[in-house]
Amino acid sequence: MGKKPDKNKATGTIALNKRARHEYTLETRYEAGLALQGWELKAIRAGRANITEAYATIRGGEIFLFGAQITPLIQASTHVVADDRRTRKLLLHRREIDTLVGKVERDGYTLVPTALYWKGNKVKAEVALAKGKQTHDKRAASKDRDWAREKQRTMRQHNRNA
Repeated sequence: MGKKPDKNKATGTIALNKRARHEYTLETRYEAGLALQGWELKAIRAGRANITEAYATIRGGEIFLFGAQITPLIQASTHVVADDRRTRKLLLHRREIDTLVGKVERDGYTLVPTALYWKGNKVKAEVALAKGKQTHDKRAASKDRDWAREKQRTMRQHNRNA
């Protein structure tokens, strides 16, 4: 008898936006639900989601996800005209939306989706408040990353020889 999977545990990552970590300085992260149609859910289960060019905007006191691509399955969307890049609504609490609106409009932040993942049987999006990096910041970040990797390598080498 195998162990039963925990229903509250995130069972897997659907899509990551690695480019967001490079282009932006990520500050606060929020978990948001996604308003999806049936064909989109089937396509996500088949692994056909991409959020590398996606961004979130505020319209009329609500937050929407633009540019996220969910490629439809041929057999799942026969009776529906499927738009793979349609605007999808992000579901957040009113208090969270109000704080995000304030940060974006007054403080010049950007809302960037960083991940799509399963939480139970629901699809969640991780949205981060972000500030854009300039070229010299990107170079410094990559230099720090390379230095950390080199340190790890030398420490591993030192521990093997000891």
